[in-house]
Amino acid sequence: MTTMTLVVDCYELGPLQTNCFVVRSERGAKRAVVVDPGGDVTQLRLELARIGARCEAILVTHGHWDHVLGVADLADATGARVYMSAAEQELIERDQDELMAPPLRAFVADVQPSGGEHYEEAGLEIEAVACPGHRNGHLAYLIDGRLFSGDVLFRGSVGRTDLPGGDWEALVETLAMLAERFPPETVLYPGHGPETTLGAELATNPFLSDLRAR
Repeated sequence: MTTMTLVVDCYELGPLQTNCFVVRSERGAKRAVVVDPGGDVTQLRLELARIGARCEAILVTHGHWDHVLGVADLADATGARVYMSAAEQELIERDQDELMAPPLRAFVADVQPSGGEHYEEAGLEIEAVACPGHRNGHLAYLIDGRLFSGDVLFRGSVGRTDLPGGDWEALVETLAMLAERFPPETVLYPGHGPETTLGAELATNPFLSDLRAR
């Protein structure tokens, strides 16, 4: 049940302006989790200092470089635990050259969910939700009824499946699972672009037309 006190601040990081989210249980909370620090985290660290919050955990939706570019630096600076699936750890170690990624500092996730696990960090209850399709090991994170969905579903679009590890059929099944499991008022915080709701995407997203017909 959503308490309506969750505070989500969004910062666009890196050359692809990837959404990085700082999530706190309420305004003024001194503990936070960070989702997908995908660029230089210098400004992000200054923002954390400004609001007086300490990053306790870093949640990675998937291993594409634009979502992980700042993970190692932020983890080193804060001591935060890093969450990322084992499949995406393999991607980082194997596919960076193929993805033409900029230089990336290596890191190893402290916690490697596969989906269905529940955690508590920074006073927040977090569920890892397996969302394959854009990447085989892609995760979304459910926090207080809000879904941090990475590159699965955007306002008016969906994640690409033409990159290494992409699978259109798997993505379609993921979208069907989200539609079946979560209520339409569920707020989605995607990896790129503005926030939206699941209901809005089910109603208007052209890539979800088949789901509307079910």
